[in-house]
Amino acid sequence: MRYFKKLVGNRVYLSPMNVEDAETYVKWLNDFNITDGLGSSNRITSLENEKEWVKHNSGQYQFAIIRLEDDQLIGNCGIQDIQQLRQCAEVGLFIGEEENRNKGYGAEALNLLVDYGFDYLNLNNIMLKVFSFNERAINCYKKVGFKEIGRRRQAYYLKGRFYDEVYMDILREERN
Repeated sequence: MRYFKKLVGNRVYLSPMNVEDAETYVKWLNDFNITDGLGSSNRITSLENEKEWVKHNSGQYQFAIIRLEDDQLIGNCGIQDIQQLRQCAEVGLFIGEEENRNKGYGAEALNLLVDYGFDYLNLNNIMLKVFSFNERAINCYKKVGFKEIGRRRQAYYLKGRFYDEVYMDILREERN
């Protein structure tokens, strides 16, 4: 697979997505261990639909997260809902395989994405949403500098329980 080093960190880089990776994304997006945290476990993702999504969104600030040491695809991230006039946007990311989680790859990818948003897209406020049970993600986002700004209480129902949707953001002036 051929990737391009658009945004480079110490251990990962962000590359434009490849349609050839659609099969890997489909595997991840049909895995409850991943989709429960994304809020998309009710969806069924087919290979054809994912190929179309990648083709349509590959130029829309959506990136593959690639491990630098071996050019291995480990996740996906992106900036969406960009409101240029208000200089606001939303980000999201996930790391696919459990073996690549809790290693700092997500925080590094998010740092690259946030810097890109502030430095190249002229954003001032970048927000994300996460579910209250996802403490690992919340800790990652705090490490990057995101702060909780509110909650939508009991807004996510999963496996017989309600969870809060946690809203977090970071301002340009809060970057190190």
